[in-house]
Amino acid sequence: MISVRKSGFFTTLQDAGRFGYRHLGVPVSGVMDRYAARRANSLLENQKGDALLEITMTGPELEFHEPTYIALAGADMSAKLNGESIGINEVHEIEPGDILSFGQLKKGLRVYLAIKGGFQTASILNSRSFYKPITEMNRIREHMELPYTPCDSYVPKIMQVKPDTFWKRNQLQVYPGPEFDLLDDKQLEGLFVRSFTIAKENNRMAYQLEEHLSPNIHSMLTSATLPGTVQLTPAGKIIILMVDGQTTGGYPRILQLSEGSINLLAQKKHGDKIEFVIQK
Repeated sequence: MISVRKSGFFTTLQDAGRFGYRHLGVPVSGVMDRYAARRANSLLENQKGDALLEITMTGPELEFHEPTYIALAGADMSAKLNGESIGINEVHEIEPGDILSFGQLKKGLRVYLAIKGGFQTASILNSRSFYKPITEMNRIREHMELPYTPCDSYVPKIMQVKPDTFWKRNQLQVYPGPEFDLLDDKQLEGLFVRSFTIAKENNRMAYQLEEHLSPNIHSMLTSATLPGTVQLTPAGKIIILMVDGQTTGGYPRILQLSEGSINLLAQKKHGDKIEFVIQK
């Protein structure tokens, strides 16, 4: 068991996602950065879909009560084990009474904490992923207890992997969306010849960009959307849907992000710059 001494800014339990319910309006959810989450789980030889903690911007303070092993991947939040700095992309042995804490955010936005065997909370609609309307209890709060299976006989095969640098990139690979051909020459030029700034309105549902395109005069019927769908509002605002985004929408779907670009965007924060690069 883990005791949550401090919750951090926004810490949730996530796994690979909740599939098969989009026709009921339930998003896939799951981890925002699949690459980092898989890396953390793979270091411990977990299943790639095992539940872990997604920690956003500032980290929690956690006290462990049974032996186990953990791994961190994604953002660098100056993690410390019993007051001593530890690195990401590494396996760390945990003893009863150990305390994991976090400090300054150095790079990225979300770090993933995997534990050997995964967190063992209740599964709802075949997933342990937090999604507020149905799994509010999977948002981490002070004084919560998080269950896991103790492990004191495991021998890690790999103790660390080379740090990745993909988070430094600012180019998002995109594909033409269903309404891409509705864009005029001025809007196309505005999309692909400049950088955009991440607005303060960004979360697990969607990212907004500060810069606008020229107004969009096209109306359309409500249609299916996906994580990574880029929408253009009538006022010219650009909205990029993320893993908790709605399953349908009424704005033109001008672009679609690749999975790698969704992972990259998940590590961007307010004020960061991005560019769209079209793949045809």
